[in-house]
Amino acid sequence: MMRRYLVVVEKGESNYGAYIPDLPGCVALGDTVEETLALMKEALAAHLEGMVEDDDPIPEPTSIGEYVDVDLPEPAVRKFA
Repeated sequence: MMRRYLVVVEKGESNYGAYIPDLPGCVALGDTVEETLALMKEALAAHLEGMVEDDDPIPEPTSIGEYVDVDLPEPAVRKFA
């Protein structure tokens, strides 16, 4: 059975971090986005395997992501231009 979970990737000062909102504690860190996502796939597989071994229920994916466009106020446009 296939499930599709949202992975959030955030840029840190010197690397990237990722987490899955529907699976607290399932995280990964990497030097690039690509490495972070590859490590997250491994972390997800291990996390789910551990849940099965512990007889924990696997949560349904419910998180969604979307980008929202917004016009910046003029002072911010000048500051970041």
